[in-house]
Amino acid sequence: MSKKKIIILIIAILLAGVSLYIYKEYNRKNKDLGKVTADMEIQSSDLIKKFETDEAAANKIFLTKKDFVVAVTGRVKEVVKDEKGYYTIVLGDTAAFSTVRCLMDSMHRQEVSRVKQGDKLTIHGAITGFNKDDLLGSDVILNRCAIPKQLSNL
Repeated sequence: MSKKKIIILIIAILLAGVSLYIYKEYNRKNKDLGKVTADMEIQSSDLIKKFETDEAAANKIFLTKKDFVVAVTGRVKEVVKDEKGYYTIVLGDTAAFSTVRCLMDSMHRQEVSRVKQGDKLTIHGAITGFNKDDLLGSDVILNRCAIPKQLSNL
């Protein structure tokens, strides 16, 4: 084989590999967190306390590991549906201003529509941040949230 054919073959193999990688990434789906075992189980009040007392330490626990799933248990303070039809379940003590805001995965709309204020619920999600506000109450934000199938009695 000549050098020219070898170079063309190498380029073709590289292009095929890159194309396959791009195709897989484009079509990749997020895990359904309702079917995943949580890395940590915690009460909503304890999760809020961790962030309010030492945000840097809490960030180190919850935000440094990729795909860290937390199971948060608490009372439903509010269920919010935005103009696009996406749900957010707010967990927390009714006497406190600070909450855990769970932005629900769109695959779980049917389950969320049956959740009522005051229900005790466990939700799986990935923590994406903390909004600190001493005056109005702080929020721990969870994304891609789901109600675990084995815990769902709704």
